[in-house]
Amino acid sequence: MRKIRKILIANRGEIAVRIIRTCKEMGIETVAVYSKEDSQSQHALLADKAVCIGPAPAQLSYLNIDTLIAAALSHKADAIHPGYGFLAENAKFVERCREEGITFIGPSAENMKLMGNKIEARNTAKSLGIPVIEGTEGSLEKTDDVLAGSLDFPLLIKASAGGGGKGMRIVNNAQEMELALKEAKKEAGSAFGDSSVYIERYINNARHVEVQVLADHYGNILHLGERDCSVQRRHQKLIEETPCHFVSGEMKNKLYEDAIKICKGTGYTNAGTIEFLVDMDRNCYYFIEMNTRIQVEHPVTEMVTGIDIVREQIRVSEGKELRIKQSDISFSGHSIESRVNAEDPEKSFAPSPGLIDTFIVPGGLGIRVDTFCYSGYKVPPYYDSLIGKVIVKGDNREQAIDKLRAALSTFIISGIKTTIPLHLEILANPDFIKGNYNTKWLEAKK
Repeated sequence: MRKIRKILIANRGEIAVRIIRTCKEMGIETVAVYSKEDSQSQHALLADKAVCIGPAPAQLSYLNIDTLIAAALSHKADAIHPGYGFLAENAKFVERCREEGITFIGPSAENMKLMGNKIEARNTAKSLGIPVIEGTEGSLEKTDDVLAGSLDFPLLIKASAGGGGKGMRIVNNAQEMELALKEAKKEAGSAFGDSSVYIERYINNARHVEVQVLADHYGNILHLGERDCSVQRRHQKLIEETPCHFVSGEMKNKLYEDAIKICKGTGYTNAGTIEFLVDMDRNCYYFIEMNTRIQVEHPVTEMVTGIDIVREQIRVSEGKELRIKQSDISFSGHSIESRVNAEDPEKSFAPSPGLIDTFIVPGGLGIRVDTFCYSGYKVPPYYDSLIGKVIVKGDNREQAIDKLRAALSTFIISGIKTTIPLHLEILANPDFIKGNYNTKWLEAKK
């Protein structure tokens, strides 16, 4: 391990911009990569250097390992930060970085094979005595593998190599299985370069609660609290917050203990997130997966802890110890994040790419906006529809909701449709305000 002086960011959009900002604070040079369609994206404009890596399709650009490695070598980058999505949880990419002497800012390939792959992660958690949902033990190749088994419908097909709701399908009966499996495998292959999927018993009413962890190479493992990510649409998180008021202090401690147990049991290093489903009666919880990367919703944790997770990722990758101990971490206030997508809620959330005429972000005390867009930017149709995140912090949940509502109402975007009206509707809903919701609440409400 060595001092990192230049980082190539193997990603795009708001996460690339967010990484660039921390690198600038740390005095680290940045190299952005962009597809031909992304030449005017903010991340390509803000980096110290920017290099085109191919045409718009992700398979020919952001998922092309050879091209990314070549770009890092030619620009003499010490390290690569993968962000989230694309190759962020691809063990082969980590191995290539290691072979070329490039530091990968994230866990080891071995960690990733165990926990970044959702199938292996389930098996590992189960071996450590952590409760998991019933499901298939390995990759699912054909429908007969499930229909001949003992699992009852409904079932959930999940991509083994990624998250973000991609490669996921609910199957209610045997007749739906073949098409759902085909679609899930195709979507997973396109999003992550790996089409393998597995199946779990589908739990209809639950809360999605996750624990943020940080671990260094010296056996120091920390949790940074939990996040509630239960407001979802088609398994895509829309609103995330911390702390989670739904679970008790006793259950929180159990979730923290199991998250730490997983890290210890696998020798995990760097940032990661352990995800659980909690039943609505608060009687039990289940491990569902580990994200071996930084997550979209990491800013809410940063807001209440004051810890820059990207900075800690870089320091750990340099071989340094974590600067903080568990006893040093305090949680202040309540934070909520709203994901703003270029979609039209009134037309079944159809993507809404195109030219942004006006883009005026909100501001003020306790308000943060992570985005890569600006007035005059053309949102491309080839990638995820996320165009920005509004993150707020209040003294308590009620104040945070009010602050987020005010911020979104002053976020002016014209030229394309966005999900801001939907988020304002959610924030005004009495059930959301009272905390009476689950992972299917939004779809049932609509």
